[in-house]
Amino acid sequence: MLTSELSGYPDWFYCAAFALLLMQVPAFFILLSRLLRGPFRRPPVQPGSTIPEQVGSVAVIVPTLNEAARIRPCLEGLIRQGQEVREILVVDSRSTDGTQDIVHAYQVRDSRVRLVIDDPLPNGWVGRPWALDFGFRHSSPKTQWFLGIDADTQPQPGLVSALIANMEQDGFDLVSLAPQFILKSAGEFWLQPALLMTLVYRFGPAGSGSADPQRTMANGQCFMVKRSWLEQVNGYQTASRSFCDDVTLARNLAAQGAKVGFWDGREVLRVRMYEGVQETWREWGRSLDLKDASNQAQLWGDVTFLVLVQALPWLLAPALGGLSLYFWRLAIDAANSLGGKYRFSGSPPGYADGCCFRLLL
Repeated sequence: MLTSELSGYPDWFYCAAFALLLMQVPAFFILLSRLLRGPFRRPPVQPGSTIPEQVGSVAVIVPTLNEAARIRPCLEGLIRQGQEVREILVVDSRSTDGTQDIVHAYQVRDSRVRLVIDDPLPNGWVGRPWALDFGFRHSSPKTQWFLGIDADTQPQPGLVSALIANMEQDGFDLVSLAPQFILKSAGEFWLQPALLMTLVYRFGPAGSGSADPQRTMANGQCFMVKRSWLEQVNGYQTASRSFCDDVTLARNLAAQGAKVGFWDGREVLRVRMYEGVQETWREWGRSLDLKDASNQAQLWGDVTFLVLVQALPWLLAPALGGLSLYFWRLAIDAANSLGGKYRFSGSPPGYADGCCFRLLL
């Protein structure tokens, strides 16, 4: 029996490894087709300036629950937006850490800021979409745009006006942004990009778009939608039970004909999502699989795809050296089985004996 001279694993191990490598071939080409969209994707959104037609057209909703440690940079960024922002509604779910006091202080600085306490969470609703829906129903009907912003974001000057201008120019009904993430610890620098890469592998880079509504991607950290579309679908009702309400709502609207975009927003939006690697791992796990917005076939298809292109290479790496030697020896045996004057022996280039093969007379 042929076994690896390096590891001593039996033949079946290498046959299984080779079968897994063959399974990676179609997954590799799917991944390549997605990544090749990168050079042709929409460029990052650049800061804009308010024009008269935009004045008073946007209602901003910030859902909060015990966000005292993070909400100040968000509110600072929002009050620095132009007069396109008619109102900034902070919808609070009875915070106990001083969040409401901070919002009251910003109300004094800017009359557009308003604190709204949402009603108790009803049956059939998740907290975040309920707060956004509550804010939508308490926002001014004079606005044309609804912008949901998370409390951990840091909006940069020109964000809102740039969204309006780009969406109107290209006819988009709903756009969300991929922000620039603020990372601090070594663990965050290792874990956060790896988790984000799973989204790029599945849906392509931000700004590349998708023709299939069920492959549409969205990010609720900055989520701008025409008010008329929310009125048409009765607010956040269709995403009431979803922990990834952003993707669920975006896919529902795309399926009904809305033009949906997921753009690169690194120039106009920053975010500090989690404190440390443990919180990053724990919180990402709640929504990374997008199970609330995907059917079972999509979910398991994505899991299989990520195993093949992201996890499996790490598992197969120790076997690759032995696998190459295994097939080298199979080739030598095949050549020797043909008979003739010469016999072949040896190892592939780079192995201990330092030669490609020897002729045994």
